[in-house]
Amino acid sequence: MATGDPPRTRPLRADAARNRDKLLAAASAVFAERGLDAPLEEIARRAGVSIGTLYNHFPTRQSFCAALFPDRIADLDRIAAGALADPDPWRGFVTFAEGLFALQAESRALNDLLASSFPGGADLDACGRGGALGALVERAKASGALRADFEFQDLATMVWAMSQVIRESMDVAPQAWRRFLAFFLDGLRADAAHAVRVPALTPDELDEIVRRSAARG
Repeated sequence: MATGDPPRTRPLRADAARNRDKLLAAASAVFAERGLDAPLEEIARRAGVSIGTLYNHFPTRQSFCAALFPDRIADLDRIAAGALADPDPWRGFVTFAEGLFALQAESRALNDLLASSFPGGADLDACGRGGALGALVERAKASGALRADFEFQDLATMVWAMSQVIRESMDVAPQAWRRFLAFFLDGLRADAAHAVRVPALTPDELDEIVRRSAARG
């Protein structure tokens, strides 16, 4: 191999590959049932492997997330792109909100992940999602349909609130979030808006809230 060539990744042995697949299947099920804080020991137990084997393949909880959710995050990208392509800015904004929360309602783990990293998280910014979501908000405001005092940071608090509704109701009334979202959206319509005296969070305040939330988790 030439000096400048990138190192080659050695393929997993067949038994190691099977263990990894079993761990991913178990993690998907356990996280969906119990959220991202689910015990890793339970994942190892369901996969039928030792906790040491689990850590050999996935040394951190975040490494599980990176392996499990790329398709779901890609779904979020597609929802945002479709919403931006809608010629009706308000309908595009509503379509994005409904699509986002429908994704979150499918899995406790995904709900936890998106609520903890949205919209100020580094993953969103690195992938350009923050720009797309900001554009959704700004064009809906420019159209006169979305209340003028709604800021991008307000989208974060909306997601946090809805994620809690989803988390607490998904086992009992899995569609309840749609009713609460309808109330949220009606409150965002410009033609029904009343002045709000409390300002939106600043970017620094949003970052600090996200930091404190992550520290508690």
